[in-house]
Amino acid sequence: MIAPFIDVVELERLRRGAQGGAESVGADRGAGGAGGEAGVGAPAPGGVVIADTRWYLDGRSAAEAYAAGHIPGAVFVDLDRWLAGPPSAAAGRHPLPGPEVFATGMSAAGIGDTSIVVAYDDAGGVIAARLVWMLRTLGVEAAVLDGGIGAWQRAHPDAELERGAREVRPASFTARSWPDAALASIDETQRAAADGSALVLDARTIDRYRGETEPVDARAGHIPGAQSLSCRDNVAADGTLLDVDTLRDRLTALGAADRPVISYCGSGVTACHTLLTLEHAGFAAGRLYPGSWSQYAADPARPLATGE
Repeated sequence: MIAPFIDVVELERLRRGAQGGAESVGADRGAGGAGGEAGVGAPAPGGVVIADTRWYLDGRSAAEAYAAGHIPGAVFVDLDRWLAGPPSAAAGRHPLPGPEVFATGMSAAGIGDTSIVVAYDDAGGVIAARLVWMLRTLGVEAAVLDGGIGAWQRAHPDAELERGAREVRPASFTARSWPDAALASIDETQRAAADGSALVLDARTIDRYRGETEPVDARAGHIPGAQSLSCRDNVAADGTLLDVDTLRDRLTALGAADRPVISYCGSGVTACHTLLTLEHAGFAAGRLYPGSWSQYAADPARPLATGE
């Protein structure tokens, strides 16, 4: 399995390797090329797929952002449509999708069982991490592009972004159930946070953890016993990860080396970034609480905590 985060240099190396006699993402961009209207393209089996996974909590259209400009050869993966099931109070805002739904979305994006997927966003990787964690959990090679679209632009200052929609040849992606070992339920997460049997990490911003503000979910606060580790605090101003020693020290101070980790956030998306960071820093794999705060807060019978 490739590393959970790769830089632009490694992305280009992977793409060159995939182009060794086979069509890969970006090999056929139509007459417009970079900066022009996107053409038809898809990776050969085992090829590299670059996935634009941008998504915005404030309601901005990620599809429009993709159409306005994306890394040449990238395909758009709609988080709400393919990376999450229907929202509800019972399941949360972004529950995991059914295996068949996820497989359909991956196939439509040209992602196959043997693809290598590099996902990016414009938010420090905290959105792209959802797709990457899902794929890696199913055994598919996937990584976050460290620094996202901004890093690609800095590395290619004279290149234009590709614009417009992109036709993609479907790939063969096998529907597989989400492994139980990778997930934690609402009851298990609440119990583990309370008794300390697992380190339960809250990936939201500190003001939401403290209960000072809550822009979207039913109640403000956090799961009693959970510790705050905002995923965005693990990312530098330029959108790249902090150095691995700093990340390792932070996780060690919280006890990640001493007990299992369960990660949650607002809806189970950015919590995946914490899980990938955990792997990147050399710790044992953690588990995702998919319903996260949006599910937990919707149940008035469950206790909450505020402050530190």
